[in-house]
Amino acid sequence: MEQFVISPAAGKRLIAKAALRHPGIQSALEGGTVVIIAGTTNGYVAEEILTSIGQDRDFQRKRFFRGITLPPSSPTTDTGRLPDESEFPGDVVIVNGQWQTGKTIFDVVDQLQAGDVIVKGANAVDLRAKRAGILIGHPQGGTIAAALPAVTGRRVRLILPVGLEKRVASDLDAIAAKLNAPGSKGPRFWPVPGEVLTEIEAVSLLTGATAEVVSAGGVGGAEGSVWLAVGGTQQQEQAVRKVMKDIAVEPCFEI
Repeated sequence: MEQFVISPAAGKRLIAKAALRHPGIQSALEGGTVVIIAGTTNGYVAEEILTSIGQDRDFQRKRFFRGITLPPSSPTTDTGRLPDESEFPGDVVIVNGQWQTGKTIFDVVDQLQAGDVIVKGANAVDLRAKRAGILIGHPQGGTIAAALPAVTGRRVRLILPVGLEKRVASDLDAIAAKLNAPGSKGPRFWPVPGEVLTEIEAVSLLTGATAEVVSAGGVGGAEGSVWLAVGGTQQQEQAVRKVMKDIAVEPCFEI
């Protein structure tokens, strides 16, 4: 067993590389629709997928998000949105392997069918239950409210890339009950069904090895980092070392 330190930015890249290898996404790229809803981690996912199909030239991760968490001194609204969203590029919608530029989840959700994939980021993850929760700032529930009818009504696959720095210890339903109660302030909270994809699942998808969080934290740029203990066959551990070397130099996310 070996241990690796993964920064939040490196974790986003690791998750994105694994998303590209996900069988459901690969199948939908070949003959279906993949909707990557804007978000910071999903910016890396979109970058990896668009690069793989040779259509990344016009894509930039900058401003590929709606809500965002920044330090208290930063200029955001009380729903986590930037005051100026004029640079928002929209979501990434790929139909039969072709990027439909300018489209959003709202443009295509009614046409999605079983076998299609929605990729949506999250704000909290319960590692034991393998469930994710999403902060809600929009009074109609935002993009996840648009996505769930397709997921529950037409069996569209929902994949939830979420970094381990967003892990929480409490039950997500209990969190929702508190944050959604009348009189509470700040964003609401929605635990959602779907396939959680953290760095742990990413290691398994990419190499076949198993991983677990054994420690966390850091300073000097390592804030939010996690220590992963990874084990597997000699071949799997060799593959993990290569992957970790590739993502280790990932720069911090910049808006």
